[in-house]
Amino acid sequence: MWVLLAALFSPSPALADHQVVRVYDGDTVLLENRIRVRYLGIDTPEIDHEGGRSDFMAEAARDVNRKLVEGRRVRLEYDQEKVDSHGRRLCYLFLPGGEMVNAIMVRRGLAHVMSIRPNLKYRGLLVDCQRKAMTERAGIWKRFSKTGEIRIGNSNSFRFHRPDCPFAKRILKKNHIRFPSSFEAFREGYAPCRRCRPVVNEELRMKNQETNAHFIDSHGDTPSETTQKRFHGAGKEHREKQKQFILGPYNKPLCGFVALCESRLGGIGCGG
Repeated sequence: MWVLLAALFSPSPALADHQVVRVYDGDTVLLENRIRVRYLGIDTPEIDHEGGRSDFMAEAARDVNRKLVEGRRVRLEYDQEKVDSHGRRLCYLFLPGGEMVNAIMVRRGLAHVMSIRPNLKYRGLLVDCQRKAMTERAGIWKRFSKTGEIRIGNSNSFRFHRPDCPFAKRILKKNHIRFPSSFEAFREGYAPCRRCRPVVNEELRMKNQETNAHFIDSHGDTPSETTQKRFHGAGKEHREKQKQFILGPYNKPLCGFVALCESRLGGIGCGG
């Protein structure tokens, strides 16, 4: 499997090498030059850094990402846009063997595809990884129902919505797509909009709440209880400091990738 991944995701030899010195969550890291990197094309469950309830499998995603890259040298590959509105580099990360970390996280069911135009270089590969993870019921997909309410998709923004979402009503007819369920929308590489995201998160949490403590990745690793306590037991000052670094689409409305999309498409791209 790793040989196949290496062949599919081998980066250009011209890319710069950097060492990852810190892993914040499943899709955000810090390099030795103090540059923060946000993984392109994916989104992982968000950790609540204020001591509240994190998204389902957020700690598992962080722990696997930590094992993959922390303390290791990686190679970065950019897409059309290199920096988001928070100054983070937007990159695909490659391990020394050529495996793309973004793809590994999706393939293990620890992230879902989240495409934002014009950064679509590896969209097809990431969607393929997601479909395989969904078929195998890996990670967050373990008990995600294949049935459910109809969802409305926007082919321009690759977002989907509940039928009553105000953003769904703004979709142009030419971009309007109907999905029979959230599962099918995810399968086509669409992600929930910022208004519908909390509903989907709760759906994932309720269907998978019994599995988080039993999660085992393909290498037999489980999210460590010690690291979970360390994260949630951190002092307020420490959490606030970390929050400044970790701004992702599951954190707060209009931050991270959401802000990037809002600024470029006037709210309709991400919301609609």
